[in-house]
Amino acid sequence: MLLNPGTHFKNSALLAALLAAIATLPVLAETANFGTLNLSRGFDSPTAMLRGSTGGTYSLSAIANADRHKNKCLGFATPTPDHIITLQENFSKLTIQVNSGGKDTTLLVQGPGNGVRCGDDTGQNKDATIVDADWQAGSYRIWVGTLQPGVKSNYTISVQE
Repeated sequence: MLLNPGTHFKNSALLAALLAAIATLPVLAETANFGTLNLSRGFDSPTAMLRGSTGGTYSLSAIANADRHKNKCLGFATPTPDHIITLQENFSKLTIQVNSGGKDTTLLVQGPGNGVRCGDDTGQNKDATIVDADWQAGSYRIWVGTLQPGVKSNYTISVQE
């Protein structure tokens, strides 16, 4: 089989241009809708707070039907996590609580190894809370949902040891 000498040069030039374009692309970091937080043991509770708003139509049960304790994962949010919390070290216990002024919120937290924790009402309060043990160091993607799709409300999330 005979090849046109110009074809080899064109293919090599195309490959070189393609490799150069790929090398200049920025490394894609995981993003969050509203913000991130880095925590080490002994953090100040007032500084461990994030703000956002609900309003998605993506069913959180598409991520997980139930968490590691068999709690149902409920609610609607956006496909992109609302927040990312990075734990710099292991925590024996953490509480993640939503405050939306009493709206009916839900929580889904997906951590290292795709481990999932879900939360809904806190006693008589309609805002969601997760209280759990054995939080491993790493990144946790957090979704704040509502029981009805598209419902918008502002909230804060607080994290406590």
